[in-house]
Amino acid sequence: MYAIEVKNISKNYFSKESGKFAGIGERTESGVISDTSIPSGVGGISFDVDEGEIFGIIGPDGAGKTTIFRILTTLILPDKGSASVNGFDVVNEYKEIRNRVGYMPGRFSLYQDLTVEENLNFFATVFNTTIAENYELIKDIYQQIEPFKNRRAGKLSGGMKQKLALSCALIHKPSVLFLDEPTTGVDPVSRKEFWGMLKKLKVQGITILVSTPYMDEAGLCDRIGLIQNGQFLKIDTPENIIKQYENILWAVQSDSMYNLLKDLRENEMTRNCFAFGDKHHVSIDHPEFTVAGLNDYLLKKGHTHIEISEIEPTIEDCFMKLSQN
Repeated sequence: MYAIEVKNISKNYFSKESGKFAGIGERTESGVISDTSIPSGVGGISFDVDEGEIFGIIGPDGAGKTTIFRILTTLILPDKGSASVNGFDVVNEYKEIRNRVGYMPGRFSLYQDLTVEENLNFFATVFNTTIAENYELIKDIYQQIEPFKNRRAGKLSGGMKQKLALSCALIHKPSVLFLDEPTTGVDPVSRKEFWGMLKKLKVQGITILVSTPYMDEAGLCDRIGLIQNGQFLKIDTPENIIKQYENILWAVQSDSMYNLLKDLRENEMTRNCFAFGDKHHVSIDHPEFTVAGLNDYLLKKGHTHIEISEIEPTIEDCFMKLSQN
């Protein structure tokens, strides 16, 4: 039995201002809907998560990540399809699910006027347990904020708020943990610490579904689903997704990066080109086109200080290619 099983679910929102689809699953090809009725289109989304797995949903803002989380944590109903958590249906057996899962929403949602300890005690009481009963589960996390247990939650730093929210989500010993963009707006050190905590929770047998807009976090998951516009582009292990990148990939620099981007995109040998930090990543699907050939092309366009190097693709490169397709 899967810890999470989703079969062809869709949830549609309609914006009268833009006349466009939002949500997950069904949509029209153009994304434009004539009224508030559910559009016919490409169908719902489906995926499953094994017990004890860290499954990441990776995509930009507005891709549908939070909608999936809210359906699976029984906060909203899907328009179509079915989903289950630990074998319990999200519509008909929502009470069973709520007793068995931990949920950390994207926005800090604890009581900001309560202290750290008061928040933790409150959530333990809601689930008819105590801090002492499940202290071993949260020990490694809570010990980092325990010196501030008498500080109001609203006065904590971003990283400490994150640790408190995770402790509250774990205090009743859930079998499945839902983390909606838990590292957004958190400093790099806290992000690294947080993922270290998730690895330890996985060892304890907890299934984790986590979403993030940060492509570099994808490699920390067992499997990932790349999502855009309410549809999964690909579901696989990070390693397999990278292996399936078939094109030649170059990192290119010159003295005029803005003009360089335009010139690279205009080259008929270029499949796609995107800005990545201080370089442009260029995908080439013509093996006969060489670095020397691209260098000559750019020199004719007036570029100087040209640097071209072949690189290995990242998850972000794969996402950009899949989204363009």
